Amino acid sequence: MHLDPLAILTAFGLIFLAELPDKTMFASLAMGTRMRPLYVWFGTSSAFVVHVAIAVGAGSLIGMLPDWIVKLVSAVLFGVGAFMLLRSGSGDDEDEADSKTVTGFWPVYTTAFMAVFISEFGDLTQITTANLAATNGTWSTAIGSAVALMSVSALALLAGRFIAKRVPLRTVQRIGGLCMLGLALWSVIEIFVG
Repeated sequence: MHLDPLAILTAFGLIFLAELPDKTMFASLAMGTRMRPLYVWFGTSSAFVVHVAIAVGAGSLIGMLPDWIVKLVSAVLFGVGAFMLLRSGSGDDEDEADSKTVTGFWPVYTTAFMAVFISEFGDLTQITTANLAATNGTWSTAIGSAVALMSVSALALLAGRFIAKRVPLRTVQRIGGLCMLGLALWSVIEIFVG
C-alpha cells in the first residue's frame, strides 16, 4: 500500500469543492437542526465511507445503474424529510419547549446513513472518486475523498447548530423543510432533464 500525499490532497480538494454546493450538505444541515449533530455525522460519515469503498472498488459499475431510479428514490427521501420538518414546525399553538429533538442514536444514525447512502449513489463526487482512483491510486484517493466528504458534513452540521441557537426552532424547521422540499423537486426535475 503506497500513499501519495499529492494524490490525497488532490482527491480532498476536488471532492470537498464538489460536495460543498451538493444536496447532501443541505440535507446534513437540515438534519443537524432537528437531530443530534454527532449522531447525524456518524451516519453520514459511515455512508460516505461505504460510497468511497464502492467508488474505488467498482467505479465502472456505478454508471450501469438506472440513473432515474436513484434520483426518484432520492426525491422520495427528501420529500419525506420535508414533510417531517414542515409538519413538526406547523403547530402554531405548540410551545417550542414541546418540540423534541430526535436523540436516539440508532434512529438518527439510520436516518442519516440512508439519506446520504441513497442520495449520493452515482453522484458526481462518487464518479469523480472512481476516476481519481483509476489514475491516482486507490488508497490515496479513498483517504482524500472520505476525509473531504466527512469534512463537508461536519461543516454543515456546525452551521446547522449555529443557526439553531440563533433562530427559533420552528423557523429553522420550516426553512429546513422548504429546503428539503426544494431538493426533492430538484431530484424529480433531474429525472426528466438529465
